[in-house]
Amino acid sequence: MTVSDSTPHAVVVGAGPGGLTCAMILANRGFKVTVFEARDTVGGRNAEIRLGPYRFDTGPTFLMLKDILDEVFEEAGVHIGDALDCRPLDPMYRLAFGDKSLSVSSDHVAMKAEIARVFPGREHLYDGFIEREKQRFKRLYPCLQKSYDRWTTLLHPDLIRAIPHLALNQTLYSVMRKRFGDEQLALSFTFQSKYLGMSPWKCPGIFAMIPYIEHAMGIWHTMGGLSAISHAMAETVRKHGGEVRLNAPVRRVRVRNRAAQGVELDSGEFVEADAVIVNADFGHAMTNLFEPGELRRYTQAKLASMKFSCSTFMIYAGASKAYDMPFHTICFARDYRRNVDSVFSGAPLGDDLSFYVRNASVLDPGLAPPGHSAVYILVPVSNLAVGRTDWEQETPAFRERVLRAVAERTAMTDLADAIVEEKVVTPLDWERQYRVHRGATFNLAHNFGQMLHRRPHNKFEEFDRCYLVGGGTHPGSGLPTIYESGRIVANLLSRANGIPFVSKNLSV
Repeated sequence: MTVSDSTPHAVVVGAGPGGLTCAMILANRGFKVTVFEARDTVGGRNAEIRLGPYRFDTGPTFLMLKDILDEVFEEAGVHIGDALDCRPLDPMYRLAFGDKSLSVSSDHVAMKAEIARVFPGREHLYDGFIEREKQRFKRLYPCLQKSYDRWTTLLHPDLIRAIPHLALNQTLYSVMRKRFGDEQLALSFTFQSKYLGMSPWKCPGIFAMIPYIEHAMGIWHTMGGLSAISHAMAETVRKHGGEVRLNAPVRRVRVRNRAAQGVELDSGEFVEADAVIVNADFGHAMTNLFEPGELRRYTQAKLASMKFSCSTFMIYAGASKAYDMPFHTICFARDYRRNVDSVFSGAPLGDDLSFYVRNASVLDPGLAPPGHSAVYILVPVSNLAVGRTDWEQETPAFRERVLRAVAERTAMTDLADAIVEEKVVTPLDWERQYRVHRGATFNLAHNFGQMLHRRPHNKFEEFDRCYLVGGGTHPGSGLPTIYESGRIVANLLSRANGIPFVSKNLSV
């Protein structure tokens, strides 16, 4: 890649976690870095929402594989303990079925005892789960750390060694049902498919490593919310001389001779760059950030044929009382399979809902006034491509159904009456306000046809000097893999410019 002077200029479109990861690492390595963010705060789907004195995370609330976060801050020249207050959760979460609940811990002795209490006689199966998935994770994670811009990467020894662990022709549910036998116990290790916006009956079996990651390495919370991570990253960019420009939406990535030249802002300003790193939602970027006719592979016809995740219906509620509930609670619909099938088929959802509640104030009192709560509610729903709900008309009624389900199945029996501040986000809002294509909150689906070399590449296939980070590119959605996408691109750019670096990911 040719550069305009001795200091290469990298422009990042979007201040989401992937873009900020890449920006802070590049800034530490001596690049000139400019981040353009359309909104008035950093973070994208990892941004903070403020409602009066209440604070919420917009999207991700589970922090797994914290070692990856530690590493990317280290590669940006910052010790994570100096930037963030990270705390492990134990128990990690509570799973509630119609007739029983399970308190899930990363303490293996405590977890086996809990399985013995709720599913007596099956606790011995937990050891086999840990041992088997440990091997799967050990073989597969190095494959996720590579860039697949060359097909020859498919012949890398790491990928060859991983083949026996791919669980071909198996789903996450079938892997866990075979492991644990009992349906509800199996579901306790498959709900993690929601992180990918997929059904456990469709999610590839290789993702059995996700529940292993939780049980082996724990789940963490950053005080102030996971949005604090994005703020710390932006501050690190600035510390190294980079610029983060808010309220600066990008209109177009300018291209000449199949190479990115820079970006044009909505204001009309053109900013030249040696590399453009696109951190916008993938579908939105392919639809809006390039001139019509420029894209040859990811045309609108191609985009229409790709598979996207489900969406979510969100309630962010500031409540005037405190609740004695775990930090994370996942409630399964009583007929969970039917509920999940409805989400992905677009069939109307009945009153038997699955939902997730974060009661963060039990650990993080700074998110709400004393004696109050910042309550986060997420309900998986269909994306706009398959769903038939008219959200402009049906949002109030659906909100009432969600709050009624929360009152019936959790300790928040009077939440509806205790709400003093509230924000609702529907699939339509995800698309219109947050620029999320189809309102697909978790981006592109993670079926085998859209993984590894078949997922959009970090070094964008369409144009030279153009790169992709975030959930819509390799390695995929979820905070750890999004951080890894940022590191992969930072390493690709450093090598392209002959800039030496130290990284825990040397497989690019």
